[in-house]
Amino acid sequence: MSGIRAVRQTAGAAGQDGQQEGQAALGRMPEWDLGDLYPAPDSAELERDFALCESEAKALAADCAGRIGSLDGAALAQAIRRYEVLDERLSRLVSYASLVYARDVSDPKSGQFMQQAQERANEIVSGLLFFTLELNLIPDGELAEKLKDPGLAAYEPWLRDQRVFRPYQLDQSLETLLHERSLTARQAWSRLFDETTAAMRFPVPASDEDGAAVEELSLEVALHRLSDRDPAVRRRTGRALGRTFQKDIRLFALITNTLAKDKEIEDRWRKLPAPETARHLANLVEPEVVQALQDAVTAAHPRLSHRYYALKAKWFGTDQLDWWDRNAPLPEAEDRTIPWAEARDIVLDAYRRFSPQLAEIGQRFFDHPWIDAPARPGKAAGAFAHPVVPSVHPYLLVNYQGKTRDVMTLAHELGHGVHQVLAGGQGHFLSQTPLTLAETASVFGEQLTFRAMLEAAGPQKRKMMLAAKVEDMLNTVVRQMAFYDFERRIHGERRQGELSADRISEIWLTVQRESLGPALRFDADYGSFWCYIPHFVHSPFYVYAYAFGDCLVNALYGLYQQAEEGFAERYLDMLRAGGAKRHKELLAPFGLDAADPAFWARGLDVIAGFIDELEELS
Repeated sequence: MSGIRAVRQTAGAAGQDGQQEGQAALGRMPEWDLGDLYPAPDSAELERDFALCESEAKALAADCAGRIGSLDGAALAQAIRRYEVLDERLSRLVSYASLVYARDVSDPKSGQFMQQAQERANEIVSGLLFFTLELNLIPDGELAEKLKDPGLAAYEPWLRDQRVFRPYQLDQSLETLLHERSLTARQAWSRLFDETTAAMRFPVPASDEDGAAVEELSLEVALHRLSDRDPAVRRRTGRALGRTFQKDIRLFALITNTLAKDKEIEDRWRKLPAPETARHLANLVEPEVVQALQDAVTAAHPRLSHRYYALKAKWFGTDQLDWWDRNAPLPEAEDRTIPWAEARDIVLDAYRRFSPQLAEIGQRFFDHPWIDAPARPGKAAGAFAHPVVPSVHPYLLVNYQGKTRDVMTLAHELGHGVHQVLAGGQGHFLSQTPLTLAETASVFGEQLTFRAMLEAAGPQKRKMMLAAKVEDMLNTVVRQMAFYDFERRIHGERRQGELSADRISEIWLTVQRESLGPALRFDADYGSFWCYIPHFVHSPFYVYAYAFGDCLVNALYGLYQQAEEGFAERYLDMLRAGGAKRHKELLAPFGLDAADPAFWARGLDVIAGFIDELEELS
């Protein structure tokens, strides 16, 4: 069904478990109360809603199956409304199960509850696949006549987006088969990946001496240690990560090969021309626009990532940095812990300077238990904003550790949350924003927060903040497009046969060297780092949405800096539109066009300009 929503995860956010240092310095942090959804997994309210979904799905099928095309405009609008109400209730159920699981992915009961909820929802959805399939069989001319009804016209954007998949849909029996077996195919392999990475522990020696005490770190803690001030800590942690990944590399290779083959089979049956086509269709973005983005980023490697990492190597007194030093803090960087309350105020103040309304909506997340901030054993890694359903509210998850980068992650996820609240007025179906536009508010929120902090910084602090921002932007643009390139190569080669773990690692290292440049030194230990990236497993080809959003926000922020009257209101209108408009319509009021190569150049020039300033400061 179109509305059952997946958790949206961000790239590069870090979590931490009970081993973290300085937890007390962060102050009291909020945790979720999921009671706005359901009192408990075994509650009567949850069972009641599942029963309602089951009965309404049967009633809808009895009334409409085989008849969608014959309904007049008013009757079709009424049927879609019934379908939307049902879908929203079912999305609420599945969202609750996902959030319960995210609180502790290591808890077998949470995993079992999520699996049971997904299986039950899957069975309900199977009986409703006819709905959109029959909608897509209505000839264009007949649908145009039906759309003269005002009630149906309100759903025109949703109908338009559903029909994007018309050329690739299969008959109902095949669609039902693919849908029902997803629980034992992609979803099962994704769960295996999640539970494997959550259970992994990385043995990091306390020193280089023989017999030194060894600390067993979770994945998120270990990844966070790659930003430690001590180069020896970064080196030992990096080695522990690479060697531990290598122990399970055959399992990760099996997951990668199986999911790529599973996708190839479905793509072949649907006659999709390329592995990434389905993602472009879901994102409502033209392939040539994404290709223009990739070409622009690849061409910019020398003036962006290659130039910056060469500059960073000089700051460290060398010509080359080891890979574990890529995100190392600069030698003179501050290492101050930012308490949670201060982070909250920094973000909300930055939002308020742009728009009081933006800050007011953001404040709600802190006034209510809608954010889960502290790191805990078993908690889902990274960070995300889950939209849930418009009739409730979004929930945010972060793993806050008190660094400037964590403040930016908070600003990012709050941007998602505010966007989801504003778009909620469109209703359940039309509030759902394509991924390419879903990153706009989050990255814009980061940019507002960064600029506010930068204004208050002295010269030395300014250099540190600019360097950190450049690294984040390179991670968001260059690295995510490199991930996209890696996925294209993997899925392309997999169509010729299974790839060995060594071959996957070889492709990974090739892409990393090409994108990040000669100032970084990679070795065999880094060759296994592809295996922990969740987007490759959960959402193939998702990653280019980050680069799309970053470049889009850079262009938008440039207009904002020109102090155009009414910019903030036009921006909020864009967020309110949700999925009712596509990127061309949304960008038109700002005079921007993603199909124009100059659009991407404008966004990349912002990164290059920051590097220019860093060279001057150095």
